[in-house]
Parts: sequence; structure tokens; C-alpha cells
Amino acid sequence: MLDRAEPNLLREDFPYNRIPPIRFEPGAVAQALPAEIWITDTTFRDGQQARAPYTVEQIVRLYDLLAELGGPLIRQTEFFAYTPADREAIAACQQRPGPEVTTWMRASLEDLKGVAATGVKETGILVSASDYHIYLKMHRTRRQALDDYTRVVGAVIEAGLRPRCHLEDLTRADLDGFVAPLVTALQELSRDAGVAVRCAATGPVLHAQSWGRAGAPGMARTQRLSPR
Repeated sequence: MLDRAEPNLLREDFPYNRIPPIRFEPGAVAQALPAEIWITDTTFRDGQQARAPYTVEQIVRLYDLLAELGGPLIRQTEFFAYTPADREAIAACQQRPGPEVTTWMRASLEDLKGVAATGVKETGILVSASDYHIYLKMHRTRRQALDDYTRVVGAVIEAGLRPRCHLEDLTRADLDGFVAPLVTALQELSRDAGVAVRCAATGPVLHAQSWGRAGAPGMARTQRLSPR
């Protein structure tokens, strides 16, 4: 891993005085479409950050609608588990037919206590990937962040849950210098524990990531790390 004393903010790709440029490569990257495509819904996580928090009754009603509309396509939902109301909503939805109820937590052992108490089988974990987050928000180095992430993911596995690692702000991250070593470390955890770890790419910033000829800085893929 390429640890740094100062953050790499990719100023050529993300300047503050104009729209970030898009660089196109001469050859397109082939789309690797999976045999199955499904949805993990974030209404009860992301959806609550743009408005007043839902009541328990509203969450249950929306969950029933997801079950009715989504069928087998919407397989999972993500819930916060921070407050008593959050946990009450989780318990209510767990008793109803519909998508699997999962949670979302920060890379914190304290958050894990609340998640484990809900009885879910899988949780998302905030794994901030860019130096913007690591150095400027978390006030950590890359090495410290990687050590924190692997420790928490290992604890999630030990608690009997499946980890789903959300690589936050991946578009602005150093793919070779930090993301690849981080994913390698998660793969090693996965193999050692015999538990599949999912890594989800999040946080695109004005980048044509779905175009086959659009080059780095970022990538838009979800990779399943199988325990092989």
C-alpha cells in the first residue's frame, strides 16, 4: 500500500474551478454483465438523509410496498440501527414477508454492537476509500484506515454476519495505491474465514463511469469476494 503523509486530492481530475474532465481511452472496457441482476434497496438509509426521518409506521408501509412491487428483484433493504426507533422498525419488518432486512454501519466496533442486537444476517459497512474522506474527514492515514477497516470487518465476521463493504467516494480514490491493497486484504479475510465479502462501489462524482471508453480516476463495479 502506498501510504502518504499528505492526501492525494487528484486536482488534475477534480479541480475546484471547473467541471471535472472526462478522459476517453482508445479501447473500450467490455461490460461484464452478471447472470442475475437484483436490487438492494436503500430507501430506509439514503432515503432518510434527504428528508425528516420516517416513522416506524411509514417504514413498515413502505416495506410492504417494496415487497409488493419488487417481487424477487428487490432482494434486500438497508436500515440504520442507531436509535430505538430504527431498531423497532427493523424488528417490525423482520416479521413481514419481503426483502431481506440488512443494516448499515460505520466502521466502528461500537456500531457493531447495535447491529448485532437486531438479529440481521448481513450488514453494510462504510469503508471510505478516497483521501478526501480518509485525511480530511477522518483525520487518518491510509495505513490507519486500512487497519481500522480490516479489524471491523473481521469483527463483523466473528459476530456471525456477512459483511458488505461500501467503498465510499471510490471515484476520487487512489485505485492502485489504496483501493487494490484494501480489497486484497478483504479477500484474505474472506478466504481465511470462509465467508463471502461483498464490496460495493459508491459515490461517483461527475464522471461518465458507465461509458466503456471513459478512463480512470474511478471505476463503477461491485465485486464479490468469494471464500476460495
